[in-house]
Amino acid sequence: MFSDNKKPRLSPEIGGQPNRIEKNTKIKGDIISEADFRIDGKLDGNLKTSGKVVIGVDGYIQGKVECVNADIEGSFNGELLVSELLTLKESAVIEGAVTVAKLAIEPGATFNATCTMKGKESLSNNKKQIFKNEKEKVS
Repeated sequence: MFSDNKKPRLSPEIGGQPNRIEKNTKIKGDIISEADFRIDGKLDGNLKTSGKVVIGVDGYIQGKVECVNADIEGSFNGELLVSELLTLKESAVIEGAVTVAKLAIEPGATFNATCTMKGKESLSNNKKQIFKNEKEKVS
């Protein structure tokens, strides 16, 4: 009844549920967040997050994405900046420019992009500067 082993409540900041753009949903515009994102619909715009981005099999993004990690099963066209690991699944279709620290590509993935690999620290510093600039714009 009064046990100390209560489970902590999850919030997006500490590992709760990611933001989702569901299948058959189309969004035009820019998204800035500090939580993870899963895209199963379509996004025409930019996405900046200090979390992970997952593009599902039916997902599509056209624009610029800046994140820590990304798993892509669907399609992406634009500029992709991943400060740690980018994983392209078998069904992924990537076009544009990619900057990553680490890259994993499964056989069958389509990768028609320029790719620059940078150290994790230089990309993390860029990400910190981006969020600092965004916060200054809001103030």
